[in-house]
Amino acid sequence: MANHLYQGDLPDGLDLGPIVAIDCETMGLNPHRDRLCLIQMSGGDGECHLVQVAKGQTEAPNLAAMLRNPDVLKLFHFGRFDIAAMYHAFGALAEPVYCTKIASKLIRTFTDRHGLKTLLQEMCQVDVSKHQQQSDWGAPELSEAQLNYAASDVLYLHQLRDALNVMLEREGRMDLAQAAYDFLPTRARLDLAGWPDMDIFSH
Repeated sequence: MANHLYQGDLPDGLDLGPIVAIDCETMGLNPHRDRLCLIQMSGGDGECHLVQVAKGQTEAPNLAAMLRNPDVLKLFHFGRFDIAAMYHAFGALAEPVYCTKIASKLIRTFTDRHGLKTLLQEMCQVDVSKHQQQSDWGAPELSEAQLNYAASDVLYLHQLRDALNVMLEREGRMDLAQAAYDFLPTRARLDLAGWPDMDIFSH
């Protein structure tokens, strides 16, 4: 396994394959206030590609092209936040997408534990550290511990997706899950537009 850190954008010509796991690190949980600092990606080959985003940066053409590419499935855990953060920063809406948190909530109804650490432990027998979760991602130089933490959020998502899909197929909920994934980019846009908490489908 290796980490590849880039400044501002993915390098020209880099092909991460047909399914790209993506996660973001920000200065906080409000995309209108807290800037996007780091985007980590993996094609499922044990390699992690990380893009450090500069303060005030509004363009990342290669990354945006990948996010918009209809032939590349973007794989997230709690994609609602990451999709909104990247759309707010670069104006690129990720589609099509898959979210392991949504899949877990649809199929693992016997528990209320749907965090990535728990899912990787229970479904993939992988133990990841969360010690760097609340650290300064806006620092000019990121530590090796920060980069390794960021990489761990994407390196195992392909394996987790496969395990969740087995359960979704078995219980006949794959179509329902797909419909939820298809709506996710719109859900992210609603969050940014001012409806983060309101259920617009309620009476």
